[in-house]
Amino acid sequence: MEILYYDCFCGISGDMNLAALIDLGVPKEYLIKELLKLNLNTEYEIKIEKSEKLGIIGTRVDVILKGKLDDEIHISDKDLHGHNHEHNHHNGDEEHHHDENNHSHEHNHRNLKGIEEIINSNDLSDKVKKLSIDMFMKVAEAEAKVHGKPLYEVHFHEVGAIDSIVDIVGAAICLDYLNVDKIIASPVQVGGGFVKCAHGLMPVPAPATVEILKNIPVNSGIVQFETTTPTGAAILAANVEEFTRNVDFSIKKIAYGIGHRDLEIPNVLRVYLGEKESCEKVGEQI
Repeated sequence: MEILYYDCFCGISGDMNLAALIDLGVPKEYLIKELLKLNLNTEYEIKIEKSEKLGIIGTRVDVILKGKLDDEIHISDKDLHGHNHEHNHHNGDEEHHHDENNHSHEHNHRNLKGIEEIINSNDLSDKVKKLSIDMFMKVAEAEAKVHGKPLYEVHFHEVGAIDSIVDIVGAAICLDYLNVDKIIASPVQVGGGFVKCAHGLMPVPAPATVEILKNIPVNSGIVQFETTTPTGAAILAANVEEFTRNVDFSIKKIAYGIGHRDLEIPNVLRVYLGEKESCEKVGEQI
């Protein structure tokens, strides 16, 4: 039995997940080719490169959003309401804020129905479409509950929506490509402190993140920074069958998704590809 294990000792975000799965062996050319089927390539570029954090070498992914702005804005893993969860990619100190009124898109928001139409109206496989919508639904349900709105009245800020679409559909493409038998994860580190978002200063974990992570074991406070974002939480909530610290399988491959923050600990997502003998095979040997 082939196993994918997420070691979330420094949390998880959408771009860190893409980076980790590419580092694990999903061809970046395949991911880019499949994402083109969304017909959103005029709105973003994706940059994939080798990178390093505190001596750990891995892969880094940047989703670069296109818009008629004074400067190109690099945003990683914005959630539904445009919260800026990842900050300056160089020293981790300066934040990039984006005023939704400044961007060039005709509409400021995309609703859930619009997101579903983007995902369903293309040549992606049915499995990828279903996985994508399952993950989006986790975030939308959390936001609807937090803000007391019906599910289909939740709106995605335009820029945040594009970033989330790339991260979530990209996750579905990568998981479909790997096609493992079981996905397991460690307890999830959520970080600490406060995060600035569209609704003010929120304690970590942000309300949507903690809503998504209900019934999932978490750790907190390893750093004063939001290490797990709503998109990262939704990827785990929709796909992981079991959360445990026990690595009771043979590790065949180790990979790292490099984050964009400089912290006291490596801002990376570690993933393992492993093999475990099935119960039937063990029984036969006995």
